[in-house]
Amino acid sequence: MSNKWVDELAWGKQDGLLPAIVQDASTLRVLMLGYMDRAALLATIECGEVTFFSRSRQQLWRKGEQSGNVLRLVSIEADCDQDTLLVMAEPAGPTCHLGSTSCFPNAPHDVLSALDMRIAERERERPAGSYTTTLFEAGVRRIAQKVGEEGVETALAAVVQDDAALLGEAADLLYHLMVLLRARGLSLADAKAMLKARES
Repeated sequence: MSNKWVDELAWGKQDGLLPAIVQDASTLRVLMLGYMDRAALLATIECGEVTFFSRSRQQLWRKGEQSGNVLRLVSIEADCDQDTLLVMAEPAGPTCHLGSTSCFPNAPHDVLSALDMRIAERERERPAGSYTTTLFEAGVRRIAQKVGEEGVETALAAVVQDDAALLGEAADLLYHLMVLLRARGLSLADAKAMLKARES
């Protein structure tokens, strides 16, 4: 991102400040709204962690500089009027000062991506007593077997059971499939990329 792009933003509309909507790059949940001046935007681009301009303190502040719950920059884009920023970021912890994931408690998000992140965490940490841990430790063959079993159960539920049963089996199938992808070093995002490539 060049300084030319920054210079073309509509800084004059709101006394040199632009609202910046921060969205989780993985789950697409809206995390917070802050304000950036030119210096905050350039600092964000340079250091790779989201930095705002504090209107109350009249100074720059890097999100998470005290708590450690930083927002790692993925991308920034301006809206059609060049006066609002959409910041895609990876949160290192809760974004809200109240300890919540988002400053908007009921903000919608991609539940499958959130589950995929949880599965990735389980793969890294292998907590005792976790069903996901037992699957990873059993290996790819066992996980693949579970995907096959869940696929059959889903198909049978579609033919002979009610909608609630079908949805339950479909959820089980999706979960086990994501575990299988992780066990092979892949992710839900990789599967989504394949679907996107097939859109045309």
